[in-house]
Amino acid sequence: MNKIKNITVIGLGLLGGSLALALKEKTEAKIYGIDSNPEHLDTALSLGIIDEITTLSEIKKSDIVIIAIPVNHIPDVAGEVLDNIDENTLVFDVGSTKHKICKTIKKHPKRGNYVAAHPIAGTEFSGPEAAFSNLFQGEKNIVCDANKTNPEILNLALSLFTSIGMKTDFMESKDHDKHIAYVSHLSHVSSFMLGKTVMEIEKDERNIFNMAGSGFESTVRLAKSSPDTWTPIFIENKKSILKSLKEYIRNLQEFKHLIETDRYDKVFNTMKEINHIKYILK
Repeated sequence: MNKIKNITVIGLGLLGGSLALALKEKTEAKIYGIDSNPEHLDTALSLGIIDEITTLSEIKKSDIVIIAIPVNHIPDVAGEVLDNIDENTLVFDVGSTKHKICKTIKKHPKRGNYVAAHPIAGTEFSGPEAAFSNLFQGEKNIVCDANKTNPEILNLALSLFTSIGMKTDFMESKDHDKHIAYVSHLSHVSSFMLGKTVMEIEKDERNIFNMAGSGFESTVRLAKSSPDTWTPIFIENKKSILKSLKEYIRNLQEFKHLIETDRYDKVFNTMKEINHIKYILK
């Protein structure tokens, strides 16, 4: 880690900014920043998240390049980054979808420099102001298609992930996108739509938010997430999300039918069966 002198972070939102702060604590590297939003760059500089602004044409001097931008832009930017890096540079992204990225860079001459990573960490807030250094402490990280990465590059990435507190598992990119649709993407769709439903009702029932408790607040917390981040995710992982939504809607319709037909014993038993999830999510 002491050999790391220069790190470039592309995208200075919650994840990119938090990685910059975490790596500032764990390395002596100079942190460079790139962002299409000038306000993000100014804020990141003023908050000390980055040390200097740079451009893609100057990343050859970087030992590590981190891509933390909306997933629909990662494939193109990843290719451009790989075109410009040194032969020993580690490049990784932190996107929530992985298969398209891995497929796009599959035949790039410097594919071995790339690590397709997904830190499963975040909050409902966005922008550099939301960044904090221990965001990744104790969180899970998924590395996809690791056999396509040069072993030395991969080991550097894994040591870096460990240093900031993450526990890494490995998965094929196609499997990752299928499973993450259920455990993350569907949760966000559900939260956004619950928020929409209640806001539409609230137009006629002004007291509804005065009655909202911690259960409602925790359930709709994800609806505060940035549309700039989540719209591309829903589009990129469309197939898996639609499959998960179909099953979710079926379960909602079945539960609705049980209540309509006064099957309260079945309502109870259904929830009792689902209670088993507390032993899975300890």
